[in-house]
Amino acid sequence: MSDTAQQTHLKRELGLGGLILFGLAYMAVATVFTTYGIVNQITDGHLPLSYVVALLTMLFTANSYAAMVRKFPVAGSAYTYVQQGFGGGVGFLTGWVLLLDYLFIPMINFMILGLYVSTQFPSIPAWIPSLLTLIAVFIFNITGIKLVSKLNIAVISISVAAVILFAVFAIKTAIGDPDAPSMIDPFIPGREGFSPIFTGAGVLALSFLGFDAVSTLSEEAKHPRRDIPRAIMLTTLIGGAIFIFVSWVGAISYHLDDWSAAPRALLDAAGIVLANHVAGDWLGIIFVFMSVTGCFGSGLAGQVSVARILYSMGRDGTLPKPLGILWSRFGTPVVAAAAVSVFALASLFLSLEQAAFMISFGALAAFAMVNLSVIRVYIFPKRGEAAQRSAKDLILRGLFPLIGLALSLWLWTSLEPMTWVVGGIWFLIGLGILLAKTRFFRRPVPRMDFSEGPATEVIDQMTESTPFK
Repeated sequence: MSDTAQQTHLKRELGLGGLILFGLAYMAVATVFTTYGIVNQITDGHLPLSYVVALLTMLFTANSYAAMVRKFPVAGSAYTYVQQGFGGGVGFLTGWVLLLDYLFIPMINFMILGLYVSTQFPSIPAWIPSLLTLIAVFIFNITGIKLVSKLNIAVISISVAAVILFAVFAIKTAIGDPDAPSMIDPFIPGREGFSPIFTGAGVLALSFLGFDAVSTLSEEAKHPRRDIPRAIMLTTLIGGAIFIFVSWVGAISYHLDDWSAAPRALLDAAGIVLANHVAGDWLGIIFVFMSVTGCFGSGLAGQVSVARILYSMGRDGTLPKPLGILWSRFGTPVVAAAAVSVFALASLFLSLEQAAFMISFGALAAFAMVNLSVIRVYIFPKRGEAAQRSAKDLILRGLFPLIGLALSLWLWTSLEPMTWVVGGIWFLIGLGILLAKTRFFRRPVPRMDFSEGPATEVIDQMTESTPFK
């Protein structure tokens, strides 16, 4: 145990390409089919327009993540950024809410994987492949980030090839269909205006979590200050462009007059239904393989990311210390990875829609706080720190984060009421933990201290005044 505890630095092995691949694998190029039926039902067939709204929102937020990672290039993501901007208590609660999307992302991938396998092999219950994948992901997770990066290359290659194949046949189908909608119809709001579009965009926030996941790898990037911000923006742009394109070709090749009466198979396994429609069963089989591969890759990347969030919070003393332990053999957070895997067992009984809404709730809450933190850190810093208020800074560190904050809150409040009930309960549990740890704020909350040296090299040093050291 002592050898394990002595190793506190993650290995720096990822370049810009590896970071982008990690982000895209986390987003899963084919994740457009995960919520295809759900959001088309919400927007009455205007999924591409919801993706446009979501991408515009995410670009402002990605800019804020890039700004914060330049300031604090360590593991922890939104938890770290908000903690530095507003203190340990707010940072803890942000990290706690952030855990919703990180814990549910692997879970939703295990659900989809099991569902797709069971569609091809009805005699196999969906929970069996889900459980076997969960175990395999845990094993890969604890063997090191370099292996994960290599697997991501294979996952991205397979997913991109399958999506391109689908797009070709979808466009061919649309051209040969005299009743196909016009090219711009999917981008024009329906009878109810933009309200359902924003609700759909709120759900689609989960599709863009790849840029947030990239920020969790700051301690494993070779040049974090340079490469992490670039990877965040490029992951968002590339992923968003793919989502918009794929949802558009899907909309013009497979259209329904009433999405509220969409077949259940389309809502749960859209990729297979669409592939069968545009090319026949053979493409459906390819899509099953692609979906299983993509879900495995996204689930793997998701487990890696949330394990590092728990590792950061455990190392900081905000959550139990064992979560902050690295395995000396591989230099990976084995206890945190095990905790994530146990939570993911909930994928065996939750529904796809429930998981999707909860991921978006946690993500949008964290996005709003990161945008706010940029304004706090750069424009209105703490006493003794210099404010950055040049014209460029006021635009990039003031106006853009303010727009990102407003858009994130707008999408957040567009989610279904039940999502707020569950999210509110989760928040109250986190608040209870915080009050218990601080004895109703009579004790200080553990927090990171970067004053000992360059942030690129310092792994959070606990201050002597911290009672949870």
